[in-house]
Amino acid sequence: MSEKLSFVNPTANSPWGTYLSQVDRVVPYLGPLARWVETLKRPKRALIVDVPIEMDDGTIAHFEGYRVQHNMSRGPGKGGVRFHPDVTLEEVMALSAWMTIKTAAVNLPYGGAKGGIRVDPKKLSLQELEKVTRRYTSEIGIIIGPHTDIPAPDVNTNAQIMAWMMDTYSMNVGGTATGVVTGKPLHLGGSLGRVKATGRGVFVTGREAARRLGMDLRGARIAVQGFGNVGSVAAELFAEAGAKIVAVQDHTGTIVNTNGLDLSKLIPIANKEGVVAFKAGGDIVPNEDFWNVACDILIPAALEGQITAERAQKTTAKLVLEGANGPTVPTADDILAERGVLVVPDVICNAGGVTVSYFEWVQDFSSFFWDEDEINVRLDRIMMNALNQIWDTADKHKITLRTATYAVACERILMARQERGLYP
Repeated sequence: MSEKLSFVNPTANSPWGTYLSQVDRVVPYLGPLARWVETLKRPKRALIVDVPIEMDDGTIAHFEGYRVQHNMSRGPGKGGVRFHPDVTLEEVMALSAWMTIKTAAVNLPYGGAKGGIRVDPKKLSLQELEKVTRRYTSEIGIIIGPHTDIPAPDVNTNAQIMAWMMDTYSMNVGGTATGVVTGKPLHLGGSLGRVKATGRGVFVTGREAARRLGMDLRGARIAVQGFGNVGSVAAELFAEAGAKIVAVQDHTGTIVNTNGLDLSKLIPIANKEGVVAFKAGGDIVPNEDFWNVACDILIPAALEGQITAERAQKTTAKLVLEGANGPTVPTADDILAERGVLVVPDVICNAGGVTVSYFEWVQDFSSFFWDEDEINVRLDRIMMNALNQIWDTADKHKITLRTATYAVACERILMARQERGLYP
């Protein structure tokens, strides 16, 4: 059964409730633009679709899909598509809103959108997965497009899913439209550097934050929650800089080694079987003990709502790098601030992925592609410029980096809204 789309009275620590709380905190810094703030509290458009497919055994299965376009004042919608059994409309609303903030924070010419299907892809055959993807794409095809809304990979989706989405949309419009999605395979218009972009962004912002804190990355202890594309890439880059990855948690469990885990052996195993299969490399501990591990840097790179008030009290980290979207609930945010823990918020920390998605989109339109070194140089420059501006705002108003990020982003969004005016 579909949920009722509601903009009022969400649960405080729900994804949408967390987002609304974050917007409320930035209102005092918006000046005259505050009159437009309700724009940020209401998605522009939310589409719920039925996704029926014929399963391999001949039965008919129905899945529920969503595509939410939160705000498009600054450009076409941009945001991933996740396949997960716990996907809800409210979650997708929040994720689309965070994309609005994220694209504005790094000053990309996009708005925010997000999509998802409530399905466990691990229970589908490859043929069934393709059917679900293509049917979903056909259903949301009425609102996506290279100039209107550009999906990308997210949880449990990848370059192959994007290839099917691009092909389905292209067949329906009668011509190849490579720019309708990003995160595609290279030979279908994908970009070099896209796979590692989000993890690289976490590292680049984390490196700068550590420098400002006077923290030497050599020997710094790092705990990583979520060891997929974001967490594992960030871990690799920090390890190359001399840090020790002392704890990793994924869907299979938690492994700890105070002397540092051997990533060259852990990552191939984790990709196939999960981190706890790396039994000889460390101690397997209960999942909740992950938050007690002595560390200097904590990287939550899994799902939203992971750092609760209780866990915020437990962590020994001095720096939190939000690789996931919305991993810290508002009450935990306050506790971390009171404890002097610096949080680099998701809407800037993990913006590397959407930044390189923007590069891919631009390259698709021009049919001219950059090499990976150029991609990385451009990515690092955009991330550093954005972070420095946000840091200056935080210092000026004596506010957290999260509130400063929202202040910078919301000003850009609402200025665009004001200058465009209301139609009709």
